[in-house]
Amino acid sequence: MIQKQLPFCASLRSNDKLISIGESMATRTQAMRTVRNDYRCSIERNQGGKYCIRIQVHYPRHAWDLGVYFLASSFDRAMKKLEEGLDFLQRNEEKLWFWGVDRAEDLGFSAEFLKEAGLKLDRRQEFPQKAASLSVAPERDVPAFALGPMRRGLAEAMEAPRALAGD
Repeated sequence: MIQKQLPFCASLRSNDKLISIGESMATRTQAMRTVRNDYRCSIERNQGGKYCIRIQVHYPRHAWDLGVYFLASSFDRAMKKLEEGLDFLQRNEEKLWFWGVDRAEDLGFSAEFLKEAGLKLDRRQEFPQKAASLSVAPERDVPAFALGPMRRGLAEAMEAPRALAGD
């Protein structure tokens, strides 16, 4: 296969990535594949005995972060809501960015939009050290097989405090 070379090569910086205008289509396609939405999830029990699941997502295409949380009465229910929440955050990246960053003066709409999915804005700055992580390409469904390791990691995070209490 012969690649056609462009007579010039220029570059520009976008979201901290150097893009060459004269690069091949395969190189640009590969660079696009490496962009991934990063999710960090933590779980803890609150004083009422409910599970508090926090999700911190980094959207690299717009270079912004969003923190959300939800409460669940059982671990299994928490995992089901986590899957639904991740799907919602993944599908609605553009809307969340538009209303959360571009139209930041209308935070009421963002909160209402998240509430439809059973999520609430998490305004806490610190995030627990023990967190399960997941990376998904933008505009792709969250793969079911990737949720298994996340579920195990969150279950282990719940077991650690109980093991310490038993010592």
